[in-house]
Amino acid sequence: MKVIAVIAQKGGAGKTTLSIGIAVAATLDGLTVAVIDLDAQATAANWGDRREAEEPVVISAQAARLAKILEAARRQGADLVVIDTAPRAEQGALAAAQAADLVLIPCRPTIYDLETVHTTVELVRLAGSPPAAVVLNGVPPRGTREHQAREVLADLGASVCPAGLGHRAAIEHAAALGLSTQEYEPHGKAAEEMAAVYMFVSQRVNSTTRQGVIRNGETG
Repeated sequence: MKVIAVIAQKGGAGKTTLSIGIAVAATLDGLTVAVIDLDAQATAANWGDRREAEEPVVISAQAARLAKILEAARRQGADLVVIDTAPRAEQGALAAAQAADLVLIPCRPTIYDLETVHTTVELVRLAGSPPAAVVLNGVPPRGTREHQAREVLADLGASVCPAGLGHRAAIEHAAALGLSTQEYEPHGKAAEEMAAVYMFVSQRVNSTTRQGVIRNGETG
């Protein structure tokens, strides 16, 4: 079983959008997937309540119970668990990072978001430096903000996903229906972007040295 933690110390960075997007993409890829929602606002859990499909399973939980829930997921044959963390909740984020085979740090291409990436990177280091990557989110369709953001992140020494998620109306429309963009508009730009992010994530998580894979629904 592989574990992906989605962490950002700033609110509104797009943690839930990225979490459910990766989870649904993996489900469509034939994997057994669970999402653990550690945020008291329960955004991912509420999305799961609106969802008609049974998978991925969404579990609302507290950070103190994370280890037990991960063990239960492992026993029940999950291939992948995605942990959606709360902003400004260091204990939960640290526990998630410590359990993760890969940490994803969503970040909007604004100065306010970019300034908080360093704090998140430091938290990941405190967790033992699991593999981590920044995923740009809410990227404007025009202008140079994405390029500038990538330059800033490069100066921080952060690994950055080559694919980013644009500011797309389809993301909000899909969420309102308990869907991902790949389900709501399979051939749309938002779905294409999420598929590219998932491909990067799948490659990165399968290259880690921790036991298990999330390829072809097999676990090791």
